[in-house]
Amino acid sequence: MEVITLPIYNTEGKEIETIKLDSTIFDGTINTAAIYQVVNLYRANQRKGLSSTKTRGEVSGGGRKPWRQKGTGRARVGSIRSPLWRHGGVIFGPHPRDFSYTIPAKLKILALKSSLNAKLKENNFIILDNLKVEKSKTKEAAKILSNLKINLKKKNRHNVLLLLDKLDGNLKRSLRNINFLNIALTKDVHAYEVLVSRIVIITKDGFAALIKRLSPIRNTKAKTGQDKISNGVKK
Repeated sequence: MEVITLPIYNTEGKEIETIKLDSTIFDGTINTAAIYQVVNLYRANQRKGLSSTKTRGEVSGGGRKPWRQKGTGRARVGSIRSPLWRHGGVIFGPHPRDFSYTIPAKLKILALKSSLNAKLKENNFIILDNLKVEKSKTKEAAKILSNLKINLKKKNRHNVLLLLDKLDGNLKRSLRNINFLNIALTKDVHAYEVLVSRIVIITKDGFAALIKRLSPIRNTKAKTGQDKISNGVKK
C-alpha cells in the first residue's frame, strides 16, 4: 500500500516538515461494523437508567379493603391501589437498571483506527508541531486556531477535537472558553469522540503516543531452556 505523507504545521499555520504515516494503521480501511458496535457501546454506557415506577405494593395507601368481598353487587377489590384503579400501581413499568456492557479491547482499537482513517480521507486531520501559550488567554488559543484556518464564526464553525499527550494549566485555561473545541488525551480518546468532531487536531507528541497505542501488540515468548512436550512426545 502507498504510504501517506502529511504536513506538520506550527502555531502560525506554516508547514515546517512532513511525516509518513504508519501504513499498518492508516491503511484507508473503514470498518463500519466495528464503529457501529463502539458507538452503541458508548451511548449505552452514557445512559443513567433512572426511570422508575411503583408497583401496587409500593404505592402509599390502599391497606384497607374498599368494601366487603360479597353482597355488594360490585366486583371484588382488595386494594384501592390496584393497577386497574386511578392512582394505582404500575404492572410492568420501568425500574432503575444498568445499561452498560463491555466489548473486546481489540474491537475498540479497530473502531478508533477506522474513525481516524475516515477523518484522513475527509482531509480533516491536522498535525501540529507543538501547542504552547505564554499566557492563559483565550485570544492566544483562538489565534492559533485561526492560523490553522479553523473558521471561528458562529454560522460556519464546526466541532473541533484537540488531541494532546498532556495538558498543562496555562493551556487548559486558555482553551476552556472555546465552546466548539473538545480536548482529549490520546491515551483516553475513543472512536465516538473522533466521529462527532468535524476536524481533528493532534500535536506531534500526541500523535506519537497515539501510534504507540494503536500499534499491534507482539507477544514474544521467552525461551526458558526447558524441553517442550507435545502429545506425550519429548522434543
